[in-house]
Amino acid sequence: MNKTFLTTGTVLGGLGVILGAFAAHKLKEISPDSVATFQTGVQYQMYHAFALIFTGILFEKASSSLMSWAGKLFITGIILFSGSLYALSLLKAAGQVGLGGVGIITPIGGLCFIGGWLFLFLAILKSKK
Repeated sequence: MNKTFLTTGTVLGGLGVILGAFAAHKLKEISPDSVATFQTGVQYQMYHAFALIFTGILFEKASSSLMSWAGKLFITGIILFSGSLYALSLLKAAGQVGLGGVGIITPIGGLCFIGGWLFLFLAILKSKK
């Protein structure tokens, strides 16, 4: 097991619950149209927090370098994909026009998620156990 991936996954999962509650209650009061974008960020954060925990559990059973890349890409994806959606929602709720180019970060985070799943797949394929 990889303790770093396990602890990071559990922290990001808990944070996802907190952020989801924020969106459902406080953000809805401020800007109802921003909630859907924010909730997408929460949804993907939760999926990939579980993927990170899964990666941490499988770490000893498969190629550690490939698993390491999978975990790092899941973390990076959460930061870039979900983080950019949170920023977009909050900027929109604050009435910021143009949103400062934050939206370009979202697809890069999505590519990190895809890369994480690819590395996880390859690690499992190369597994000898």
